Amino acid sequence: MFENKDNSNTSISNLGEFGLIDHLTKNFKIKQKSTVKGIGDDAAVISADSEKEIVVTTDLLLEGVHFDLSYVPLKHLGYKAVIVNLSDVYAMNAEPTQITVSIAVSNRFPVEALEELYAGITAAAKIYNVDVVGGDTTSSTTGLIISITAIGTVNKGEAIYRSGAKENDLLVVTGDLGAAYMGLQVLEREKEVYKVNPNSQPDLEPYSYLVERQLKPEARKDISGLLKELDVKPTSMIDISDGLSSEIIHICKNSKAGCNLFEDKIPLDPQVISTCEEFNLDSTTIALSGGEDYELLFTIKTEDYPKIKANPHLTVIGHMTDQREGIHLISRGGTKIPLIARGWNALKEDE
Repeated sequence: MFENKDNSNTSISNLGEFGLIDHLTKNFKIKQKSTVKGIGDDAAVISADSEKEIVVTTDLLLEGVHFDLSYVPLKHLGYKAVIVNLSDVYAMNAEPTQITVSIAVSNRFPVEALEELYAGITAAAKIYNVDVVGGDTTSSTTGLIISITAIGTVNKGEAIYRSGAKENDLLVVTGDLGAAYMGLQVLEREKEVYKVNPNSQPDLEPYSYLVERQLKPEARKDISGLLKELDVKPTSMIDISDGLSSEIIHICKNSKAGCNLFEDKIPLDPQVISTCEEFNLDSTTIALSGGEDYELLFTIKTEDYPKIKANPHLTVIGHMTDQREGIHLISRGGTKIPLIARGWNALKEDE
């Protein structure tokens, strides 16, 4: 048994996911010369040879925590499980090449159900041109658990970290934000309606974009090539999995910089805006804290702005400042509001 000499226990929820990672990994020291980048970015970077580096990342998805099988089809779940890992590889400016797939499953799942799960994994592997090269299978007493590790390659010295942003760099985001979270809200609402009336048929057509962003997200495999075409190399980059505010804070913390994010620049799909109104939710809050968008957030030098300003896939949403200025949201009315990470936290205590 582990001994706690002073009988004082710290709740995991007090630290949150990122605080817990920092706390548990603070004593890990890098010993291998081949370890270029350890814990603390979207993926680890390992030296392969004189020309290439390998990136490695892993994610764990638990039934009842990360997904609800009452409205998530197993095929979509398999697809999404791959995508969330590939997004981290793309955030390193790398190209994914292989994945391993490990699952723990209870005997309430027939073989046919697992075939559906693996059909989604197979579809994602085919579309994103990665090989499934291994994994593990074991039993579970708590439902379905999926762990996928993604491996990729990047030319030596071309990996992009969270730590390279400088004062006056522009903050850029791909695509639009908040749709995945609102898709989840729609699905959760329809689940509650179904509980009351199992004969009801949900009409998801008005929310098709939102539901697709939640159930079948895509990783931004196009961005690396696009930026090369535009002759733009980001100074820092991260994928948006836990909400825009959390990811901005990650970049600021790792780059030792501040940031001004402009509310009126945050890209929102019209379906997000209208559905937020329907649910009486603030669309800015949803974009900041919703998560699961799997877009890329990056910084570029100011002189690169003319190269990207007309591109429909990219939006400048703010700029980096001196660390002492702090991290702020500039509201539509011009008010400066400290930015706080209120993104999704799997380790919070149930209320």
